[in-house]
Amino acid sequence: MKLPTDLILGHPVEENQERSLPEFVEDLRERMDRIHRFAREKLKIHSDKMKQSLDTTSTETAFKPGDAVWLYAPKRTKGKSPKLQSNWEGPYTIIKKINDLVYRIQLSPRSKPKVVHLERLAKYTGHNPPDWFVVEDPPPRTEDSVIRDE
Repeated sequence: MKLPTDLILGHPVEENQERSLPEFVEDLRERMDRIHRFAREKLKIHSDKMKQSLDTTSTETAFKPGDAVWLYAPKRTKGKSPKLQSNWEGPYTIIKKINDLVYRIQLSPRSKPKVVHLERLAKYTGHNPPDWFVVEDPPPRTEDSVIRDE
């Protein structure tokens, strides 16, 4: 009787078939190398498929300080239908881009800033974006300021 593992690993050694220890070790190494190559090939194929799938569904969104955004923060109130409850809060204002995926946002000038992941943000497309946050441009550099900085 042949098992699925026999197809991959080869036939088990018959009891009456005698092999020396070095032959057995060499045969075992060859089979293990073949199995490792097979597994690495399959992992490569599947990881490439997963990357391609992720790349086609992901969107490259970047916000800059001063942009208005919605924050995904679902709240579930007992007794109300989840379908009718709002999952989005805002509009928030981007205060600072911490890295490519993490932003600091703030609802109003007096509210506490929040640090959130990009996946929880959506661009605000309403008619009344918050206007309390002003993005300050750095002052232009002159020769005097360059000399003082050094």
